[in-house]
Amino acid sequence: MIFDILENVDYKDMIEDQIYEILEYLVNNGEEFSLTTNIKGVEFNPQIPQPIYDNFQPFTLFTLANYTFSTISLDEDFITFEAGFGSENFGSVVSIPLFAIFQIVINESILYLNPLATVEKYFEEDVTINDFEEESEKRSLNAFKKNRNNKNLF
Repeated sequence: MIFDILENVDYKDMIEDQIYEILEYLVNNGEEFSLTTNIKGVEFNPQIPQPIYDNFQPFTLFTLANYTFSTISLDEDFITFEAGFGSENFGSVVSIPLFAIFQIVINESILYLNPLATVEKYFEEDVTINDFEEESEKRSLNAFKKNRNNKNLF
């Protein structure tokens, strides 16, 4: 089933690695781009004013060009950049976990599409990566137990 794949920690890691490599390539080649992201995963420092935040859609487009592009910082888990918001151009550092990036867009064309950004469990505040690993182990053990040939091992 598709959710078994999308919620698998190994698959999540693979997708994050792909996104990292694509973003690293774009940054290293000076190619400006946009990101459509699940806003539930985005952090702002300082926090942007609530009226501005309330105008964001569940999947919000961030365009990384000019000054914003020059401030990009990328690691294996996050892309971070500075941006201005609202009519007063309120400045904030935006941090987006790679799994929360739904689309990478160049010149209105989708370069990459990530289904993990639609998986609600990755955006639950009380869930940690250890929870994902434990859940994955439980699913593997249950699958092993369900196989009739393995019943005598328990």
